[in-house]
Amino acid sequence: MRNACRFSLMALLFVAAIFFSSKPAFAQVDFTGVWAPNVGDEDNPERLQGPSLVEFVGLPINDQARVWGLAWRSSRLSLSEHQCQVHVVEYIHRGPHQIRMWEERDPVTFQLIAIHEYINTYEQNRIIWMDGRAHPSEFAPHTWMGFSTGVFEGNMLTVTTTHVKAGWHRRGNIQASDEVTVIEHYVRHGDTLSHVSITEDPVFLAEPLIKSEDYNIVANGNFNPYWPCEYTDEGEFERGQVPSYFAGENPYVAQYAAEHNLPQAATLGGAETMYPEFRNVIKTQPKAVYPPPSAAQPAAPATAAPARGGATTSTAPPAGGRGGRGQ
Repeated sequence: MRNACRFSLMALLFVAAIFFSSKPAFAQVDFTGVWAPNVGDEDNPERLQGPSLVEFVGLPINDQARVWGLAWRSSRLSLSEHQCQVHVVEYIHRGPHQIRMWEERDPVTFQLIAIHEYINTYEQNRIIWMDGRAHPSEFAPHTWMGFSTGVFEGNMLTVTTTHVKAGWHRRGNIQASDEVTVIEHYVRHGDTLSHVSITEDPVFLAEPLIKSEDYNIVANGNFNPYWPCEYTDEGEFERGQVPSYFAGENPYVAQYAAEHNLPQAATLGGAETMYPEFRNVIKTQPKAVYPPPSAAQPAAPATAAPARGGATTSTAPPAGGRGGRGQ
């Protein structure tokens, strides 16, 4: 009799284990819907019109990224190769856009296979695999959205993304390599969605770069899936010319710092600028001056030296504005 009871109990536990293992985890959250970003609540200037020139404040960039950023010239965006270049996954959630999310489930077991995310900026269709598959070889193709896998940690969706093409950490002037690893956290609070990303880049970042954005659900589900972008000939540069600055040529290095009464070191970025202790460092440094004294003095007549790709530069800002195209 005792053996029969023990057998019945074991059979009951076995059936219960099968039953519960076939069900989705209770902590899983449904992100299905259309989400619009709260661009006016956080980092409004950066997420809309874009950052100022040489504004690397609080970014954990290394020397290589800083050199790249100081060489960048905004008129580069007029080149056909860059007019429609897609925002990579570590940046694309930063701008004005809408995202539509939905689930893909097995039609028999209803197990969650993937979460799809369609981002209407540059019409990007992203798949977050939830079935436990491994990331591909390092030699697999890289894309703008990369290869993503996700797991639920309580009520939070954690996504790991690799195999992303080279792009940027900050629109325009801080480059990102194709070796980034992006960890994202999605947390839903009713009709609000919080998105936090942590990006590691061994080429351009000295420490991980952390960003966060909030979204509101679109109650009526209205969604514009298209963000058409077409190349056009703006006719500013000859074919093959790439507007940029050689080291020491950028005339706007001190502008943002001077306008905000800051020392130059505060605006050039670096991991140390992320921490409160850096305030004590900049208190001892002189404020930046713009334009620099050398630019205010009349220069002797001379032929302008060609910049990289044939564009001309001088110590004073060019008359045509910030390189011919805004942020």
